[in-house]
Amino acid sequence: MKYLQKISSLGYVFIALLFFICGFGLIVLAAVEIWSALFGDGYQSVQERFQLILECVGLLTISVAAFELGQTVLEEEIQREVHVSSPTRLRRFLSRFLIVVVVSLGVECLVGVFQFLHTKPEQLPQVASIGVAAAVLLAAWGLFVRLNVEAEKLEPEAMEQAQEEDKHVET
Repeated sequence: MKYLQKISSLGYVFIALLFFICGFGLIVLAAVEIWSALFGDGYQSVQERFQLILECVGLLTISVAAFELGQTVLEEEIQREVHVSSPTRLRRFLSRFLIVVVVSLGVECLVGVFQFLHTKPEQLPQVASIGVAAAVLLAAWGLFVRLNVEAEKLEPEAMEQAQEEDKHVET
């Protein structure tokens, strides 16, 4: 049984490592984009440079999401050895994941609005759908947390244990 747990832990480490590699790769691509926007050939208009910078913001947003997801996997699956059957742990894990997703979608919506407002206004309904998706996720997450409070009251020791693990992980 311990052998299977070690294999499982290695799998999670590998997944977290892939998230970190993807995050660094996106940062490199963003750096290339910003260099091109600021110091590229003199034939680019201000609008084209603005588009490149907005793409850079999008790349950086996704890279932050990749880093956060990698950190979440490491902390929840390796350091804490989460068993998602506990309502407290499930809420905490889903909350960390959904924070990343909702913030990323929100930033992407904002970038899309800036990108298409003056160039392709016919694309704004698609961009708005990203914002609506972020809002629906946020509302569903809030409802989940609200309904989960009652389940957490059934096992107060799980909340105490999670708080102790937080102190251990933070130090």
